[in-house]
Amino acid sequence: MKYIIILADGSADWHCEELGGKTLYQYASVPNIDLLASRGRTGMLRTIPDGFPAGSEVANSTILGYDQRLVYQGRGVLEAASIGYEMQPGDMAMRCNIVCIDGKILKNHSAGHISTPEAGRLIDYLNEKLASDKVRFYTGVQYRHLLVVSGGNADIDTTPPHDVPMKEWRPLLIKARSAAAQPTADLLNELILKSQTLLARHPVNLARLAQGKDAANSIWPWSPGYRPNMAKITESYPQIKSGAVISAVDLIRGIGRYAGLRVISVEGATGLFDTNYEGKAQAAIDALSTDDFVYLHIEAPDEAGHEGNLKLKLRTIEDIDKRVVGPVMEETARMKEPVSIAFLPDHPTPCVFRTHTNEPVPFVIYKPGQTADDVLTFDEDSCQQGAYGVMDGMDFLPAFLN
Repeated sequence: MKYIIILADGSADWHCEELGGKTLYQYASVPNIDLLASRGRTGMLRTIPDGFPAGSEVANSTILGYDQRLVYQGRGVLEAASIGYEMQPGDMAMRCNIVCIDGKILKNHSAGHISTPEAGRLIDYLNEKLASDKVRFYTGVQYRHLLVVSGGNADIDTTPPHDVPMKEWRPLLIKARSAAAQPTADLLNELILKSQTLLARHPVNLARLAQGKDAANSIWPWSPGYRPNMAKITESYPQIKSGAVISAVDLIRGIGRYAGLRVISVEGATGLFDTNYEGKAQAAIDALSTDDFVYLHIEAPDEAGHEGNLKLKLRTIEDIDKRVVGPVMEETARMKEPVSIAFLPDHPTPCVFRTHTNEPVPFVIYKPGQTADDVLTFDEDSCQQGAYGVMDGMDFLPAFLN
């Protein structure tokens, strides 16, 4: 048996008045996902354990069987692994967004979805002006970057910028939880303020403003942590001899690296609505010829949810159905070795709320030859009637593999 998980990031949602009270999965045309639900067994999954933030780092690593009480260290360390930075003793890593500040307001978390080449120029400039033997920036993808503070104290309160669009940013600056962490908080806040002065007149931003785009005029560090102690997935699950992860997002690639999965890059994979869906589906199909396990992650619905763009989020869900789930189902059905397929979101990102929430998400597990339950469609209501009931996230991977 081989296994593939298709993860549609942030695609779960609330019942929407604009859709006649339906959720997006109820409203969208998703014949392939519904077919998978009718052939498999469904349920609802608690992907966010009590006491942890409703973030993709928590949800995805929980889905992959990791106990957050043992491994959680925030996003930064995972993204460090993805971009190849080897954490040193005493290093504190943080996700470092490039954001758009508009006066007193944090306008958006992505600087208007800045491109990686543009962001790379800004990160290089920040290193030229602000880096030291204690602080260094590393370029990631689009607006997602890395800040490493040597000797930093992670006992600080930080705010994910995607949680606070159109909010005043000054009250959200970093706060120390202890006296020992105060120098780290002061350093980070100083970097934020200095970055705003430096980036305001940078040629990249002058060009963006001339084109009517949002300025990328501030850094926003958050989610601090140290190197996590994560065992390879092959050590915990003997069914998996080798595996692969496919994602446009550094966070997911980092989880994959710590889990011992090989990272597959797909040309044209953007993490947005214009991603190369067909390329990612084909990469997953090809990987199943050599690997036992594939984790195929698609970011697009989450980004649309953060934008509050209901129409775009519907489009991403329908694209995933037609351009990913359909081809994967068709090709795996032809394979000599049977392939189990799971499909699910990692968390809701309701368009009306524009950030992550921690409610259980619908999921389906299809195993060739297994008797299906009575659920015929995939959505937040119907899957509550599924055979798995409401499952804790840590139980998902064992249920899928066994």
